[in-house]
Amino acid sequence: MRKNQFILLFVLLLSLGVFLAACGNGADEETDTGSDNDESAEETTDYSAALVTDEGGVDDKSFNQSSWEGLQAWGEEHGHTEGEGYDYAQSDAASDYEPNLTRLVRNDYDLIFGIGFLLEDAIANIAEQNPETDFAIVDTVVDAPNVASITFAEHQGSFLAGVAAAEKTNTDQVGFVGGVESDLINKFETGFIAGVKSIDPDIEVDAQYVGDFSSADDGKLIATRMYNDGADIIYHSAGAAGNGVFSQAKDLKQNDPDRDVWVIGVDRDQHEEGVIGDENVTFTSMVKRVDISVQEVSDLGLNSEFPGGEVIEFGLEDEGVSIATTNDEALTDEIIVEVEDWEERIMNGDVDVPQTHEELETYLDSL
Repeated sequence: MRKNQFILLFVLLLSLGVFLAACGNGADEETDTGSDNDESAEETTDYSAALVTDEGGVDDKSFNQSSWEGLQAWGEEHGHTEGEGYDYAQSDAASDYEPNLTRLVRNDYDLIFGIGFLLEDAIANIAEQNPETDFAIVDTVVDAPNVASITFAEHQGSFLAGVAAAEKTNTDQVGFVGGVESDLINKFETGFIAGVKSIDPDIEVDAQYVGDFSSADDGKLIATRMYNDGADIIYHSAGAAGNGVFSQAKDLKQNDPDRDVWVIGVDRDQHEEGVIGDENVTFTSMVKRVDISVQEVSDLGLNSEFPGGEVIEFGLEDEGVSIATTNDEALTDEIIVEVEDWEERIMNGDVDVPQTHEELETYLDSL
């Protein structure tokens, strides 16, 4: 009897073992299926992107930095890490553009951005040599089947900055500091002047150029002269050179806290750049959503919808350009109402904002 009980117990244990083994195999099969799903998910995010800065550098607190922040956000959203899925190459001079682009091509990035119109020739050359790679250029147009051209309505955003400046100035003198004089930066200048003059044709606008996008010392020197000559607001479109404008404004504010001295930032909300103690010299910023454009074009490439050969413009309608309202003490509700009124006129087609000096002359004659 005891022997029969032992045999029965042995059979039961053996059966249990077979059952557990079968369950274990089922779990393994489920795990394998999950691995297949993981591999499939990785394949959907295998698309990689990188960018090449212009001479201002990735930490210029303006144009390049905004682009890099957009690429970082895109990479992190899709599970990439810096250097593996997204990256950047910094250019200290124009001679760095083509070597940087070539290196990123050799590193097998699927999409490579050239940040700024200064990279136009380099992008055109490298894109022609590498037809299987996607490229994008910001702020200019390259006519090639594997290049997407990203542009913005900077003149419209700058017009609104001019309206705000005209409503704010106490001296009836404002300034504009550009980086490199070019068709692009002229859009910032002419739009700004048109906005100022639309409010008051008698306000003086002093426009000067640094000659590059990297010399903060030269930017500060120009700002010093402008503020000394009576300007109380300066709008800059000078990349890292514009940091010199902020530096001079903060020096003046520190020496004379009661003095009204303001800077209008560019490309990204530069509110933090204007902090000086408990004060802030950043009146507003003409925000240009380069970060969003980088994300959107990267997503199009990821989804096999890369807009090669197309020109994409971001404007007021899609909030590609706008005016920052961070400094609500300086940018009052009354000024915002005026800005919004002119914004509506532009979007309705009632105001055609000039983009060139020639168009500006015609516009001013019509006021």
